[in-house]
Amino acid sequence: MQDLLDPMKNPVTYAIPFFLLTIAIELAALKWLDHDDNPVPRTGYHRQDARTSLFMGLGSIVSLTVLKLIGFFGYVALYEYVAPVHLDTDAWWYWPAVILGVDFFYYWQHRFVHRVNVGWAAHQAHHSSEYMNFATALRQKWNPWWELVFWIPLPLLGFAPWTLYVAFGFNLIYQFFVHTELVDKLWRPVELVMNTPSHHRVHHGSDPEYLDKNYAGIFIIWDRMFGSFVEEQKRPKYGLTKPVNTYNLVKLQYGDYAQIVRNVRAARSWRERAGYLFGPPGWEPQRPESLNPAGVD
Repeated sequence: MQDLLDPMKNPVTYAIPFFLLTIAIELAALKWLDHDDNPVPRTGYHRQDARTSLFMGLGSIVSLTVLKLIGFFGYVALYEYVAPVHLDTDAWWYWPAVILGVDFFYYWQHRFVHRVNVGWAAHQAHHSSEYMNFATALRQKWNPWWELVFWIPLPLLGFAPWTLYVAFGFNLIYQFFVHTELVDKLWRPVELVMNTPSHHRVHHGSDPEYLDKNYAGIFIIWDRMFGSFVEEQKRPKYGLTKPVNTYNLVKLQYGDYAQIVRNVRAARSWRERAGYLFGPPGWEPQRPESLNPAGVD
């Protein structure tokens, strides 16, 4: 527990200076290398949008720490009293295996929060920016509890709970660097196996052909295996299909939850309540039209 709370044991702590340096480099590159006559103009940075992303990133540190503590007790109980084996953390294969395992369940968690309304309410804040840059990578949700739920198989398989958080730290660090428009498609073998800026630009697109695609954290192989992969063919239009038009942190993080509560309270049946919670984002009940069609006396 002491190691879990120690920021110096978290790989993300050491990555923060590199995050800030990379943002500075990206800003300089956009200023000196990007021009209005470029065939594919980049979204660049918007000061208020970037500031909002940074504050959301700071807030996520607090919420993630709290939820890590809650999840840790549950994982330890499963690991100590339910798991049939405890894997050797000193084995040469252990860390590749836990990184692969965390990434695999991250894929399914990410797919879930895009396709189920109560999950999307937590995740949509990350997609609310209409800019694609390294600051957007820090635009994190404050409600990451679905990640904790989807990790439950890992301690049951014998992975030590503390190693899950270390592996996820590396997962987050990797994902930071795929949030940019300045990197074109990479060497083909890399594009086949790894999540790349090109693949992740698709994921942030609100274009119909790009919606709900490329959920990968580190390895794009999951999307290729499970039918959610789309290659970047054109510059995406970033953001939500229904723009939020606000920089209010509370509305960005909890506005969709408030709407779900209103919808559930106004629902006419338990089926409608379940639809508002577990249907796809934007789900609405299909109610019969009036028995007296418009224009008929």
